[in-house]
Amino acid sequence: MPSRSPASRAGRPRSATADAAILAATRAALVELGWSKLTLGDVATRAGVAKTTLYRRWAGKNELVVDAVAELFDELELPDSGSLAADIEGVVLQFAAILARPEAKSGLMAVVTEATRDDALRERIRASVVDRQKRLVVEGRSRAQERGELPPETDPAAASRTADLIFDMVAGAVVHRTLVSGEPVDEEWVRGFTLVLLRGLAGEAAHPSAG
Repeated sequence: MPSRSPASRAGRPRSATADAAILAATRAALVELGWSKLTLGDVATRAGVAKTTLYRRWAGKNELVVDAVAELFDELELPDSGSLAADIEGVVLQFAAILARPEAKSGLMAVVTEATRDDALRERIRASVVDRQKRLVVEGRSRAQERGELPPETDPAAASRTADLIFDMVAGAVVHRTLVSGEPVDEEWVRGFTLVLLRGLAGEAAHPSAG
């Protein structure tokens, strides 16, 4: 799976400290300036690095902003709460809390808007955000199967399709409620959403797709 960093380039070794400062500065600039006014020069100044440092790491603003947003979602962790329902509720509440942060709102809305006009940017979002966070679905299903809450899967292709569907349902519902409708993602809503999702999983287990 691709790293959130751009393709490796020749040159001096990467500094994790500089990377973190640059990505944090990018998020701060997005909140203050918005996408249209954000420049790599401004980010470099905020991060306390030379502009050439950014260009050695990122080809341009699009790639930089996607990686700054992706870093936020890397904070997501699947809790081991003893049941699939509790695990889902825990990670959904984490996701909503991240989306409620100004830098996540500004960054995600900006890159999604730009991606409607830029296929390469859309692919980078898929690789750096979507594909990376599908690990939570895969891990959660595997854990539930070990507990006996879900049946084992014998068809890798079907399992992958189901993981994609679950991710789309969770991400789509939470992003819509948080960023579009502006409604709270509180514990009551999360319990109801989880119940609906678990009913769907139970139905999928009872009537698996023929492919």
